[in-house]
Amino acid sequence: MTAVRLTAWVRGRVQGVGFRWWTRARALELGLVGWARNTDDGRVEVVAEGPEKAAGELLELLRGGGTPGRVDTVVERWGEARGNLSGFVER
Repeated sequence: MTAVRLTAWVRGRVQGVGFRWWTRARALELGLVGWARNTDDGRVEVVAEGPEKAAGELLELLRGGGTPGRVDTVVERWGEARGNLSGFVER
């Protein structure tokens, strides 16, 4: 299995609604490591590393209708896993 790094920027009503907590729970269920943090412009930035299939599933969940708040758009960037993360935290 190829390990990848997914960076996703989620725009919408995603701050102050439990979105980072929800993202952390989904990432841990999928066996991913990384973090989710609020940005100054109102987005949530998510960095997740692990199997490509699991990262793709997380991206689908971020874009799906079952998130807290409201997701308008998700911009993603894929890369090679760096291997310097452990656990999944809310920053």
